[in-house]
Amino acid sequence: MAMAEAFTAGVKPGGLTSDTEIRILLCYLVKTAAPLTRDAMQGALLQEQLVNYFEFVNALDELEDQQLIESTEKGYVITEKGAVVASTLAYDLPRSVRESAVRAVIRIQSWVHKAAQNKARIQRDGDEYRVICTIEDMGRDSFQIQLSMPDRLTAEMVKNRFISKGSLVYSQLLNLLTQPALDDAPPDAVL
Repeated sequence: MAMAEAFTAGVKPGGLTSDTEIRILLCYLVKTAAPLTRDAMQGALLQEQLVNYFEFVNALDELEDQQLIESTEKGYVITEKGAVVASTLAYDLPRSVRESAVRAVIRIQSWVHKAAQNKARIQRDGDEYRVICTIEDMGRDSFQIQLSMPDRLTAEMVKNRFISKGSLVYSQLLNLLTQPALDDAPPDAVL
């Protein structure tokens, strides 16, 4: 592989190959969605094939060296100098690239947020796989359900769906269990 190809590998047509454009995009992302972790940016941009990994790493380091962004405990934030760069130059980037990058970052941030609340893990149990789904609220488990699945792939699917939809499952189950219906209570003679 030629050196030039190493810095464009994994970038789809229309993606960014110029280090200047990549730095502008990173400033724009941090300004738009801060605080933003390195993993979230990297995952979003590489998943969308908007930049090459090596170019991403170099651009991020340069932005920090130039004090356009700074690293905090929660992720990268834009500096005043970086905000000027983002506001002034972001519209030089193709609109499709900006929008695709922001959507991808928001999807990743949303998933991370859901995964922090809706936890699921897989445990092998003989020939089956047990998916242990838990919802945390204020540092303690408020809901837990275990489901047995016949194989690892199905268990992975259930795990991911619970992370994505666990809050909906919980609210619908709670609603179902707390809404009174005439035939829910045992007859008086049984009590």
